[in-house]
This record gives sequence, C-alpha cells and structure tokens, in this order.
Amino acid sequence: MKFFADTADLDAIRDLESTGLIDGVTTNPSIIAKSGANFLERIAEICKICDGPVSAEVSATDYATMVKEADKLAQIAKNVTIKLPLTEDGLKVCKGLSQNGTMTNVTLCFSAGQALLAAKAGATFISPFIGRLDDVSHDGLSLIEDIVAIYDNYDFKTQVLVSSVRHPMHIIESAKIGADVATCPPAIIKKLYDHPLTDKSLAIFVEDWKKTGQSIL
Repeated sequence: MKFFADTADLDAIRDLESTGLIDGVTTNPSIIAKSGANFLERIAEICKICDGPVSAEVSATDYATMVKEADKLAQIAKNVTIKLPLTEDGLKVCKGLSQNGTMTNVTLCFSAGQALLAAKAGATFISPFIGRLDDVSHDGLSLIEDIVAIYDNYDFKTQVLVSSVRHPMHIIESAKIGADVATCPPAIIKKLYDHPLTDKSLAIFVEDWKKTGQSIL
C-alpha cells in the first residue's frame, strides 16, 4: 500500500520523506486554509520536496473554470495531480485531462456508483471518504470493499485512494481489502509505530544493556 500525507505542513512532509514512508501528498481547500499559506506557492513548495503525486484541488465548480484552473495548476510541476469534485462537470474535466496524460484525483466519493463513473472517466485516483461515512453511521470500509471488487471485475486502472482516515485501523483494514493508497494526516501514519509491547521490550533491552557495562562506540 502507498501512503500519501494529507497535509500542507512542509516540516511534516520533510520528516516523512526522510523516512521513506510517503509516496505522495494530498491537499484540499480546508488544509490550505489551515496552513495560512498562498495556495499556488505552497503546492510548488510541496512538489519540490515530494517526487510523488501531489494533489491540488480546483476551487471552481463549473466546467469552463475548472478547465482553466486545472491548466494553471498542472503548470506548477510535472507531479501535480489535479483534484476534481465527483460531479458531472468534474468528470468531464477528468476525462479531458486523463486523455492528455495529466494525473487526476476525483474526490468526495461516497458510493460505489460514483467510483464506477470516475473509473470510466479515466481518473488516476478515486478518493472515497470513509471517515465521513462512519460519522453518519454508514460503514466506510464496506465502500472500499465494493470499489475494489468492481475495479477488479473490470480491470480498471484507477487507484483506490482511501481518504478521510481517522485512525490506524482504517489503514490496516483498507490494506487487507486491497486498496492502493491511504492518505492520512502525518500523526495517524506515525501511530502505526506504536505498540505497548515494543515500548516495554525496548525498555528491558536498554536496562539489560546497561548492566553489561559495555559500549558499542
């Protein structure tokens, strides 16, 4: 499974890049607003840090303006992935960009039917929002199962990019299902390190090493 960092925090992206843990970055209007950064400048900065796909979302909702915005965003760097809403106009833009070889990320997916449409439009990534489905008492992970099954049935190339990840088990269960990517806040990615037995065992090893009175250096 690939990991994308769902953030516009440059220090957090650099930190994850240094470990080799992330394969790309996703942003959205809310994340950019929280960072307080200039949108175009921040996307360019992220692209210099991360060689993988960097999702930059259009702000328009109509076809003509989305096309113009997508063209401008695509000029920032070769690894910019145009993030589009899962609407009729959004998928029209997706189709045109995909035919031109531009990576696309169709976002705000909440049903298998929507995911099927995005794949037929040639989306590079589909972003099902599982946490938001859980919030309204729907099983977000069951949506991932449905999308993976449908895509496998027809050999669609669109990658399932699990979004709105709230905790490590969202990542683990999505990986078991066979999702291609999980995009997560850096803090959630780092929670995968945590296990009380790891901490306990390490503490024992450290104490036992001290008792030897030795030093490796």
